[in-house]
Amino acid sequence: MSTVEQERNLYRRLLALGDETELEPFLRDALALVVEVTGTDQGYLELQEDGGGPPWSMAHGFSADEIAGVRNSISRGIVAEAIATGRTIVTPAALLDARFSQRESVQSSRIGSVLCTPVGADPVMGILYLHGRPGATISDDHRSAAEILARHLGPLADRLLMRRRAGAANELETLRRTLSLAGVVGHSAALARTVKQCALIAPLEANVLLTGESGTGKSQLARVIHDNGPRAGGPFVAINCAALPETLLESELFGALPGAHSTAHRRVEGKVAAAERGTLFLDEIADLTLAAQSKLLHLLQTREYYPLGSAKPARADVRVIAATNVDLDVAVAERRFRQDLYYRLHVVPIRVPTLAERVEDIEALATYFCTQACTRNHLPVLRISRGALRALETAAWPGNVRQLANAIEAAAIRAAGEGAAQIERSHVFPGDVACDEPSTRELTFQEATRRFQFGLLQEALETHEWNVTEVARRLDLARSYVYTLIRAFGLRRRRP
Repeated sequence: MSTVEQERNLYRRLLALGDETELEPFLRDALALVVEVTGTDQGYLELQEDGGGPPWSMAHGFSADEIAGVRNSISRGIVAEAIATGRTIVTPAALLDARFSQRESVQSSRIGSVLCTPVGADPVMGILYLHGRPGATISDDHRSAAEILARHLGPLADRLLMRRRAGAANELETLRRTLSLAGVVGHSAALARTVKQCALIAPLEANVLLTGESGTGKSQLARVIHDNGPRAGGPFVAINCAALPETLLESELFGALPGAHSTAHRRVEGKVAAAERGTLFLDEIADLTLAAQSKLLHLLQTREYYPLGSAKPARADVRVIAATNVDLDVAVAERRFRQDLYYRLHVVPIRVPTLAERVEDIEALATYFCTQACTRNHLPVLRISRGALRALETAAWPGNVRQLANAIEAAAIRAAGEGAAQIERSHVFPGDVACDEPSTRELTFQEATRRFQFGLLQEALETHEWNVTEVARRLDLARSYVYTLIRAFGLRRRRP
């Protein structure tokens, strides 16, 4: 077969791959095709999605026991070289190649002939890594075929990844049509996964433990579970276990008879009684005292509890949803939290993602909070400028969604006070000066974070000659986020 015929056949098979609608079969078939046309024995294909997270990967020619080791021990030196340079790396014997022979991964795996080429062109989205037979060389024709396949696999894979992302958004929209999701804003895959978990557990009576950082929206998701469950017609009663002094917590939770303690001058109905036939939401559950934990465990086990000062148990028909930003495994190990209570609450754990895991939701969240703030404070209708949105997307939000909401409300008040038609970056980050402008005043946390990000990104871009893929890898960021930061900071490549 002539070279032209071989190339034409290769493109035809590529087009056939393009008909695939699912990512995993596509990766499997693509890798099998590459191994076949290059005459190699083993192959590894790895793709990184723009939104971050673990890479998609597929191995060919390895036993089941070897696959896990391949992902960890494959020669990262050679892979890093291909990604950093954007060029194909070919070596007949990595152990004898001065470029790679001293690398630990090459020595430990006794790597022989290798071809490693980037997948995709602009930007690079992964790598194709091939092992040749012992003593065999990888010909120029094989190299050319691998490069053609790798270059065209990028957009084909990206289409499937986009479809997968769109599927997550569509799934969330489907859930919105069938569930009550008031106040749940966003379209990210991370949010979709969490809402789907809530939807699955809502119809049940099982206890739920919501975990995640402070300000991520655990209280709101507890309400979603309640509103979409069999107890939706009953009360939803919330208590913040960290907001009450230890002396009042038990009476607030379980109630108290007159004289049970110094402030109980009359019968106090506790939150458990108030939540009868509904849902009791215990926020910051890790702050319960050990004594209160013991009583809560008794409630979960027997559906009975004792109000303070009472010798007779009261029956309770409540569903318990608990939330915490504390690692309860550590708290149990340190004997600050009862292990048996932890097991009772940990029936269905749901982790709520941080705002950093759902950056793509920031614009929708900011717009929602802006509308709320304007309505609540009787302000004129305001919109958020594109520059302000970019600044919001690149800022650090250690307080997550709650901090973002507070920042937007303050910005709306400032903008309305100035008579501005829209919220600008200066309203969100007042006094925030240009990143490279010197200042002697004390910086806010947000300003200091943005300056650090600016300096770190600028240095990384210059060090790696504006190879965005390599910068993203070095800084452990998604490529799309690096581009967002470049635009937000107005960075430009310095021409020689």
